[in-house]
Amino acid sequence: MSQSWFELIQQALGLLFSLDKDLWSIIWVSFGVSLAALLITLLPSMLLGFVLAFKQFPGRHFVLNLVQTLQSIPTVVIGLLVYLLLTRMGPLGDLRWLFTQQGMILGQMLICAPVLIAMSQAAFTSADRRAWETALTLGASLPRAILMVSGELRGPLLLAVIAAFSRIVTEVGCSMMVGGNIEYVTRNIPTAIALETSKGDFAQAIALGLVLLFLAIIMNFALGNLRGKNQVRSH
Repeated sequence: MSQSWFELIQQALGLLFSLDKDLWSIIWVSFGVSLAALLITLLPSMLLGFVLAFKQFPGRHFVLNLVQTLQSIPTVVIGLLVYLLLTRMGPLGDLRWLFTQQGMILGQMLICAPVLIAMSQAAFTSADRRAWETALTLGASLPRAILMVSGELRGPLLLAVIAAFSRIVTEVGCSMMVGGNIEYVTRNIPTAIALETSKGDFAQAIALGLVLLFLAIIMNFALGNLRGKNQVRSH
């Protein structure tokens, strides 16, 4: 590394603020894929979290244990699973999603769903069941009753959304295996940082790292504020 830290950071900021086409295409791919995976997964995951919290049914503990286990699986293993599913000889090979953004979205859905389910289930479990029972007694429809309970828990549920998005936007293993790190198509921030660092192009890697750092700061402040508000309400 022939340049000083100051020069590298100066170049990185220059790339960001000059709206460098290559750099910002990576950022848009990263956020587009992760937001799509989050939006597709959000509603079914929240509903499953609600069912696990409010309903007793055979196999409930198995599902809870499965969700907890899926949270701890390394993203590269999920990437391997999705790769095998999408490869030409795999069961989903006809979709031709390997090395496409659709394939990356599928992989990230499998990563963020367990986080959303587990955290929403914990949030719904902490809810006052009387609010749910009162809503049904007053004649509210099932969707309306769920919305009422969700409204009371908007803080913890938003925490779940932020945590899930944070996990998928920074993961590299699954994106590298399923997306293939193709320029302008599937290259996202984590895979680009790994590539540019290996090439010795530290300015672009630092610029992308700054984007993730800035995002992490915003999310942590948001999480801290939400936790603070929830603690105030609970006292």
